[in-house]
Amino acid sequence: MNEANPPPNEVIPPRRLPNDNATPTLQRAVLSYPARRGYKPYIQTPPRIDAVRGMIDIHCHAEYGQQDALALAKLASESGMYGILYKSIGKEDKRFAGPMEDVNALIRDLDRWAQETGIAPIKAWGGYALCRDNKPPSREKVETQVKAGVTSFWLALANHANTYSVVGGKPKRWDPNADPKAHSDPLPWEQALKYGHYALDAKGRLKPEYEEAIRMIAGADRALSFGHSTHEEIFVIAELIDKLNFKRAFIDHPFSPFVNVTVEQMKQLSKIGVHFNFTYDELSPMLGVDPGKMYQAIRIVGVEHFTLSSDAGDVLFPNSVESMRQVSGYMKAFGLTQDEIETVCIRNPAFIVHADASEALNRARALQAA
Repeated sequence: MNEANPPPNEVIPPRRLPNDNATPTLQRAVLSYPARRGYKPYIQTPPRIDAVRGMIDIHCHAEYGQQDALALAKLASESGMYGILYKSIGKEDKRFAGPMEDVNALIRDLDRWAQETGIAPIKAWGGYALCRDNKPPSREKVETQVKAGVTSFWLALANHANTYSVVGGKPKRWDPNADPKAHSDPLPWEQALKYGHYALDAKGRLKPEYEEAIRMIAGADRALSFGHSTHEEIFVIAELIDKLNFKRAFIDHPFSPFVNVTVEQMKQLSKIGVHFNFTYDELSPMLGVDPGKMYQAIRIVGVEHFTLSSDAGDVLFPNSVESMRQVSGYMKAFGLTQDEIETVCIRNPAFIVHADASEALNRARALQAA
């Protein structure tokens, strides 16, 4: 019989579908986080990549054991990118003093290379993690890093209570006798809160040291990432930045399990000028976020509220330039126009890092015409 027009009461056996081997994002993150962070067999040195002309990556990792910061800067320059914000760079133990020594050394080395090759060098900026040393933000940290030239600050990340509760963490952070290579299972919230950072007090208000740091960053007109904050923290912080009329705040990897904001929440937060920074990390096999849903969020909330970046550096990932090609390529394939790609990859990131968007766009168009 024709299956499309079965006789009355005939039972049609269900079609057999192939096994679905896709793992839900949250479960995937729990399994992948220790693997990707612990796998450091070599330093990535990437080849040239096209289709990223004029772009600015505002979330790049280049710590020891990840991709080589200078090799990446040369690749980005050869590929026509405009700039990279190094969220992390160099030896991890040097990060407590801040990134600018490494960033400034990179700029000097890159300028020498550019003079030798005749290739226009990218701009490079430094980012500072306010809670990386397991201590809360402080006036001294912000003052020191602003003076040093840091462009963007991040609230708590891998050692946030939220991260510990979602994917676990390194027990070495809270137990000095633990195996440095060990990684825990996700922790119960109370235990995660005991060991990890959390910006709110018992009454749900911002702790004074967090409020002071955010006020200082806003006053210095530097950028601020919400880090791995919970939804409760995000909206309390958003109230403060709204009062301060601060527009350089952004939420990293908003569809990752660490943040996981909804489109409706994005719409609320966008009204006060918060940006949302989608990343290659979300698209990667490690998290597996649907790029179609990322595109839909951009379309619903508005292109003017989004940036695209790599959040790459771990050796299991493509290098950051290739990651920029991929994340922008996915969005263009789903429907962003070339002008919209320029907004999320050039204009909006340029605003975050105080770069000259017109210069970046001119570089991109000149290279395209060459």
